[in-house]
Amino acid sequence: MRLRQLNVGCFGGGTGLPSLLGGLKSNPWLRLHAVVTMFDSGGSSGQLRYEVGVLQPGDVLKCALALARNEAEARRVLLSRLPTIDRKLAGHTGGNLLLSMMETYSGDFLAAVDGLRSLLGCTGNVWPVTVQRSSVCAEYSNGACTRGEVEIDRGQSRGQFVKRIWLEPTPKIHPAVDTAIRDLDAVLIGPGSFYTSLMPIFLVKGVREALHDVKGPVVLISNLLTEGSGMNGFTASEGVKQISDAIGRPVDVLVHNVATPSEDVRSRYAEEHKHPLELGALPENCELVEGDFWQDEIARHHKRRLAFAIWLALAKRLL
Repeated sequence: MRLRQLNVGCFGGGTGLPSLLGGLKSNPWLRLHAVVTMFDSGGSSGQLRYEVGVLQPGDVLKCALALARNEAEARRVLLSRLPTIDRKLAGHTGGNLLLSMMETYSGDFLAAVDGLRSLLGCTGNVWPVTVQRSSVCAEYSNGACTRGEVEIDRGQSRGQFVKRIWLEPTPKIHPAVDTAIRDLDAVLIGPGSFYTSLMPIFLVKGVREALHDVKGPVVLISNLLTEGSGMNGFTASEGVKQISDAIGRPVDVLVHNVATPSEDVRSRYAEEHKHPLELGALPENCELVEGDFWQDEIARHHKRRLAFAIWLALAKRLL
């Protein structure tokens, strides 16, 4: 085996993508590129989008923090929420305000993200998948439609089954992000909210075409749990099928958790209609990597175990 540094793209958002980046960044053979969803409509990010008119900074900020040289200190400072000094600023995180201020000053969100990376000493790149404003929309199986990440997640929690999703208006991929994707050796997707953090990225015009130039494997990291009663019956294999359809090429590897949390933990999540994600019938051409990835009492992947599993899958196919 001849070792070389691999260009790896990590696609997603929410809490899943930063957790993945935090585990992978210590591997010196990986050059990481976080390709981040830009359709968050909730919390501080959504508020800044509507009140100030900037792009939503939250998911990009969390990924930059995960790649920071001193992650713990950066998180302590930049994820702290401002006290009620000013009514408009109250409740926002310092990091969201800093990134929004940098965008306003530079007039370019990509330049603002690059400045934040330099400030934090990030060990990888962070790419917003688009810098055009757009919202994710969904149609449920009963024909009802809704708009916004928060509303879609709320509908799933209440038992609504997502039939299809789309972006409105349809944004285009940034040229710099397009170039970065085409230079990747491999693609990692997930973990993250399936219909609001993962799938919307591949609806951005140009992403699918850019992925066609990636010669290496596509790896999907399945979630630990379903996402409310609207995903009853959903399996990791169904996720493989839908992602494959969205990107126009097969998913080559599925990383799937086989550990079962304690009865108390399962009961707590069952109250939210969330249950361990079953494997289902995997396509024959998709390699399965299974292991115990459940971390403690919360539904988070164990960073180090996940990082080693991914390195094993990538080394096997690329080195």
